[in-house]
Amino acid sequence: MPNGDNWQGDVLRDLRGASGAPAAGTGRPPASVPPAPPSAAQASGTERIPTPTQPPAPAPTPTLAPAPMPAPQQAPTPQQTPAPPRPRRPSAPDSRAVVDSALSGTARRPQRGEPTAVRVARAVRRIVSSSAAREVAELTRTAEALQQPVTTGRQIAVTSIRGGAGKTTVAALLGTAYAHYRQDPVLLVEADPALGSLPLRLGAETLRWTTADLADIVEPQMSLLDVTGYLVQLPENAWLLPGSQGQIGAMLDTSAYERVMVALRRYFGVTVVDCETLPAEVARVALSASQARVLAAPATLDGVTSTYAVLQWMQGLPRHMIDGTVVVLSSTVARPGIDVEAAAEKLRSTGAGVHVLPYDRHLAAGGVLRTELLGRPTRLAATRLAAEVFQLSQKRR
Repeated sequence: MPNGDNWQGDVLRDLRGASGAPAAGTGRPPASVPPAPPSAAQASGTERIPTPTQPPAPAPTPTLAPAPMPAPQQAPTPQQTPAPPRPRRPSAPDSRAVVDSALSGTARRPQRGEPTAVRVARAVRRIVSSSAAREVAELTRTAEALQQPVTTGRQIAVTSIRGGAGKTTVAALLGTAYAHYRQDPVLLVEADPALGSLPLRLGAETLRWTTADLADIVEPQMSLLDVTGYLVQLPENAWLLPGSQGQIGAMLDTSAYERVMVALRRYFGVTVVDCETLPAEVARVALSASQARVLAAPATLDGVTSTYAVLQWMQGLPRHMIDGTVVVLSSTVARPGIDVEAAAEKLRSTGAGVHVLPYDRHLAAGGVLRTELLGRPTRLAATRLAAEVFQLSQKRR
């Protein structure tokens, strides 16, 4: 009985049965014919079995089609690992004035470090004596020491025991001396973000990027031109990296300081770091990582006493720490209350070098440092100090 679900197959089987079974021994099964597409009646669900008017054609002998060739297997393409996203650079901060406009008008006209009478008397003594030739020879030797080439950047850290010891003034004097005598770039870093005054001393007008900002920006592939775009340019091939924008509460951690100093070392021949006062953590890191150290102290009894205690503590550290340290005694008044030379000799007994920075009216005013207004003894003392500190830094690799 025909199967209404597959009526075409039933008709074909009846026709093959009329023609006979396949020949014995061939083993060939009856040819299978693919079913015809469903008619419209079947699609509509109505069974209709047509009666053929002509005898159907014999079933064609099936031919075996060649097996399709397998497609060549392609080597699996390795999945590309997406590149890690680059750290997003901080947005550019707004520029801030170093001195507020309401306060800039309060500063008086800067005065010279020495009175006119003192300068005239010194000029007369130089004319009638033979000290001028010796002074020129000494300046020549000092300039040669300051101009020695370096293979790697030298880092010089300046710190103090307490505020008001002349630390920032000494850092500004050193950086100015190196920038004047050397041909390679010089960098001054303010690692004292708690309202440091190094930008004011160096005459910077506005600040933008700080030490903490540059820690997230500097990259090894940067050129010197790229780096200096984030710095404050100073006269005579020198640059400044401020520690803050004059904001209370600005912080600088040791990791950020280390990243900045390691990255910038290869761009500058000499780097002078104005550190926090001891025993701050960044100051200790800066002292241990630098090739030479300067300890500023006021030429007072308590200043010398505290500095002597620190030097005794440094004697228990590796020998190069005390050997590479220079103490600067700054006289804040015209007549100090101690014998400065005797105090300096006592400090030298610890193994550290000691320099005396004489009283200078221009430095005592606390304004912008202008070297042409410094007294001659101050300029000579600052130049000798810069030369000795630089030579100490050359001994430490």
